Amino acid sequence: MKRIMTILTLLAFSYLATAQDKPAYVIYNAKGKKISYKKMMRSLKQKDIVLFGEYHNNAIAHWLELEVMKDLKESRELIAGAEMFEADNQEPLNQYLAGTLSAKGLDSNARLWKNYPTDYAPLVNFAKENKFPFIATNVPRKYASLVAKGGFEKLDSLSAKEKSWIAPLPIAYDPELPGYKKMMEMMGSGHGGANLPKAQATKDATMAHFILQHYKPGSLFIHYNGAYHSDNFEGIGWYLKRQQPTLKYGTISTVSQKELHTLLEENKGKADFIICVDEDMTNTY
Repeated sequence: MKRIMTILTLLAFSYLATAQDKPAYVIYNAKGKKISYKKMMRSLKQKDIVLFGEYHNNAIAHWLELEVMKDLKESRELIAGAEMFEADNQEPLNQYLAGTLSAKGLDSNARLWKNYPTDYAPLVNFAKENKFPFIATNVPRKYASLVAKGGFEKLDSLSAKEKSWIAPLPIAYDPELPGYKKMMEMMGSGHGGANLPKAQATKDATMAHFILQHYKPGSLFIHYNGAYHSDNFEGIGWYLKRQQPTLKYGTISTVSQKELHTLLEENKGKADFIICVDEDMTNTY
């Protein structure tokens, strides 16, 4: 009888612990099945290129970005890159990584995002401490703005140096890709709406270009970008596979839900791995 009571007591404590558990996030696979962080990492370590899609102001995504980077570094030679750095800022970024430019100097010489100190500096500093490259992959914003206002043809008149910061011209573009098509539907054809997906494509193509330009066989390139640049295996991923279809790609997306116990249908299939975060999570800005 005493043994039975002990077992029942343990089961009761186990139930209470589960009932009171409030996870900040849950990881799902593309089909909506819950998986462990460890299982996700086993898969990612086998890839050549990993696209980590984030919400730019999500604290959990930023924490996991650093944890994933640290864990990948244990078994793979890493190269990192990010949307948050524009290609013409590669030189000051390299100088900072090499220790010849201070953090203050980097802030003065590169166009850092406002949340860089809290959200992206940890990634860059880890690369610096472990002596692996960090690549500025994004197109300079002013050139994406040119496309948004006047289409791809606005890039033709740029200088050779300016073009070196953009994916090779002409940029391939499929307006029927669901992500670009949805953007077009949301914006409408007026007020330059037809060119907004082209500006997005310019960013996606440029990030893919610089990822592949700096990728080295045998290494793993981890890239950080807004989830919308890689969700549904489109965007950056479409350009990567178009140019290098034989490489092994992995994708992560971030989503936010009120309830974490089940992945909403609309969030399934967004990536190989989906980080589902409680919508009440504190934002970093």
